[in-house]
Amino acid sequence: MLCFFEAACEFLYMDLVLESHNVEATDAIKEHVQFCIDKIEHMNQRAVEARVHLEQDHVGFPTNKFKCAIHLYFKGADLFAEDYENDLYASIDLVTKKIQSQLRKRHNKIITRHQSGASKAKEEFQVATV
Repeated sequence: MLCFFEAACEFLYMDLVLESHNVEATDAIKEHVQFCIDKIEHMNQRAVEARVHLEQDHVGFPTNKFKCAIHLYFKGADLFAEDYENDLYASIDLVTKKIQSQLRKRHNKIITRHQSGASKAKEEFQVATV
């Protein structure tokens, strides 16, 4: 991210915590997680921290062995998503899509709330002037 004012951009970067259980976090996995978190950060830059938990389950589901969970921390309500898949990369991608849809839903809800408030104020103003 390019920033001309260093002091103003300090708060734009979220912390990334990568936890793994029974999975070796290779450089390729770390890069893929960082790429997916960058896509999420591009949509909403108000997140304080992103906690990614990767896990391989040897005992549970025979088909879906890998679990990926992302927890985004905000200064308000947090977002959480998890998914189980055969492939670790597919699991990371699907969780990223789930978080993106939650962010989109949250953004649309805020926009709708602001637009409905503005339309009510406009109606009240038109009634008052008539």
